[in-house]
Amino acid sequence: MKGIIVAAGFGTRFLPVTKSVPKEMLPLVDKPSVAFVIEELIASGVRDIVVVTSRRKGAIESYLDRDVELEEVFRKEGSDRKLDLIKPYDASFSFVRQPEMLGTGQALLLARPFIGEEPFVVAYPDDLHFGGTPLTRQLIEVHRQTGCSVLATLHDPPELNRYGILKLAPDGLHVADIVEKPPRGSEPSREASIGRYLYTPELFDLLSAGWAAHRGGEYYHIHALRRLMQEGKVVFKRAEGERLDTGSPEGYLQAIIRYAGADPGYRKVLREAISKELKEERP
Repeated sequence: MKGIIVAAGFGTRFLPVTKSVPKEMLPLVDKPSVAFVIEELIASGVRDIVVVTSRRKGAIESYLDRDVELEEVFRKEGSDRKLDLIKPYDASFSFVRQPEMLGTGQALLLARPFIGEEPFVVAYPDDLHFGGTPLTRQLIEVHRQTGCSVLATLHDPPELNRYGILKLAPDGLHVADIVEKPPRGSEPSREASIGRYLYTPELFDLLSAGWAAHRGGEYYHIHALRRLMQEGKVVFKRAEGERLDTGSPEGYLQAIIRYAGADPGYRKVLREAISKELKEERP
């Protein structure tokens, strides 16, 4: 099983910092968000990872590369702890650049030469999951049982209408369609698609056919995915564990607080800072 991390976007909701810092490198305290996704993939047995980047994303490649000079400094210091912090991941990384922001469908096609004819996981670095079995492993297990492509979902999340909502087949497992941001009250189910997918390689042929007929603008993979749905080849897996969405400044701030709050040392700092803030707000 191989993995694709889609990390080519501009990250405009985080301007001005994303003018020079990739959104995927914004940290939860001391670890960039992309690292959590990489660690999830590796923990699930995915060790061949393709990262789709763009011209402004060189910091991601640097982060995943060895820093020989820094290693030498830490060796001279005798600091095994620091050496461990910068140790390269036990995985093989390839990088492909998306020259223009032409959508996720085109981004996935750029990764095709690295994937070959085997199933692959697609992850977005602003969709982080914690606790229990890694989400990618959950998808792999469902794929092994069904042979199908697998979509990860949240069941009845707040602001349901911000998501793509699945229309389920009569068996309650296969997916018949996906409706993007349906009007309130018209949702075909309470299962909201989130940023983790496992696709069978036939998706690439469908993406290629759609790309050949594409006539400009961003190209998304939804049409190809719907073709697989029509053939009864897509199922869903309700995500277990906790999800943190760092795709917006508000969600990112909540993720920092939630992540830091799980650490006893940071929790004390948070408690003191929030207590002070509340006292200053009192009349």
